[in-house]
Amino acid sequence: MAIPFSSLLLAFYFLSLTSAKISTLVGINYGQLGNNLPPPPDSVDLIKSLNAQIVKIYDVNPQILRSLNNSDIKVSVMVPNDLIVNISSNQNLADHWVRTNILPFYPQIKIRYLLVGNEIISSTGNQTWISLVPAMRRIKRSLKTYGIHKVKVGTSSAMDVLQSSFPPSNGTFRADISDRVMKPMLQFLNRTKSFFFLDVYPFFPWASDPVNIKLDYALFESKNITYSDPGSGLTYTNLFDQMVDSVIFAMKRLGYPDIRIFIAETGWPNGGDYDQIGANIHNAAVYNRNIVKRVTAKPPVGTPARPGWVLPTIIFSLYNENQKPGLGTERHFGLLYPNRSAVYEMDLSGKTPEADFKPLPAAETNEPYKGKIWCMVSRGANKSEVAGALAWACLQGNKTCEPIQKGGPCYEPDSLIRHASFAFSSYWAQFRKVGGTCYFNGLATQIIKDPSYGKCKFPSVTLQE
Repeated sequence: MAIPFSSLLLAFYFLSLTSAKISTLVGINYGQLGNNLPPPPDSVDLIKSLNAQIVKIYDVNPQILRSLNNSDIKVSVMVPNDLIVNISSNQNLADHWVRTNILPFYPQIKIRYLLVGNEIISSTGNQTWISLVPAMRRIKRSLKTYGIHKVKVGTSSAMDVLQSSFPPSNGTFRADISDRVMKPMLQFLNRTKSFFFLDVYPFFPWASDPVNIKLDYALFESKNITYSDPGSGLTYTNLFDQMVDSVIFAMKRLGYPDIRIFIAETGWPNGGDYDQIGANIHNAAVYNRNIVKRVTAKPPVGTPARPGWVLPTIIFSLYNENQKPGLGTERHFGLLYPNRSAVYEMDLSGKTPEADFKPLPAAETNEPYKGKIWCMVSRGANKSEVAGALAWACLQGNKTCEPIQKGGPCYEPDSLIRHASFAFSSYWAQFRKVGGTCYFNGLATQIIKDPSYGKCKFPSVTLQE
């Protein structure tokens, strides 16, 4: 049957409207791993000031949800990782979870996405992996039982779900999860018309190989750097597109070429440890402004493998969170400091011209730090916790704490903070190469001024030229 030209135009018009609306869906991840963060009502006001259209939280915090009441902000909530196994085999538990955590807030709060777990392949064991899709099915069934039809169910995945990601056309899911986890998950997402929620951080592959991967290529700033994929013939102008397309090709390899991608997390650290390259305010602002500009472009840009496709995106994160474990960058992804001030100016709508932002500070850490670094107790650290960390550090390694024993060169002055600082530095110097960090549950920090005195020589990590 021939379709009138006017009808085609009308259909195209509505498709354009829909695409434009989805293409501007940019939001913020609201993490809560800090002991100094503003209360939820203030945080929601700050989220609005950033022009976020969606907020993702990592639980179903009722205070946050109540603070979002009567706002136009779409919301993504999460089933915690530790409930996945039990929910996967118990429909009553899934029903109870939805009845308790979703029903009281829906539909007055625009909950639109429900993620079952966060990066479970990265952070949990095999039992949770094989329970993931059954849990997703049960949660979806519960939503249907209670008449909730606007909520998409998914789970967020890090790039480590891939066994191969380069070139992008060689994208392949890991052998240990491909058939058991990824294929049934893609089947579920395809059947329910949901998204593959993906966490994409170009910072990490760039920082691990800054010689061969150019910084401008990672920051969307390259003018003449391109990569041609020999398998697909596609040309890439930035690292983000390469990473996303490697997942698209992996899905295609399993028979699911059309499942939509939703960028659940992306961002760049605004600070970090001395031994972490490229983590600074300048780079963070450039990356986040560029990714927002890209995903809000009209018409949509998409990626080389999917030109013109919309790519909803959530920036990580709202605050610098001081209780996130790991390397220093983990605590420096925020658009805001906990005191509510901006780390750098940001407009998540993508409408503010670059010229309207204040000048950024120079990027001072784009070259590797060369020299010695020591690990010391942070100012204001809880002394009872420091004592526990000191005892733990002294049980590690070979003679870690011998110099601070009575009669040793670093015993005097007999100070908990001095002894712990020596132990932290000694531990880190021994174990950094096998993954040891200068963190100690937030009790430690790196310094570049030698704390040694007299005959007491503090061990250090030396970064070679």
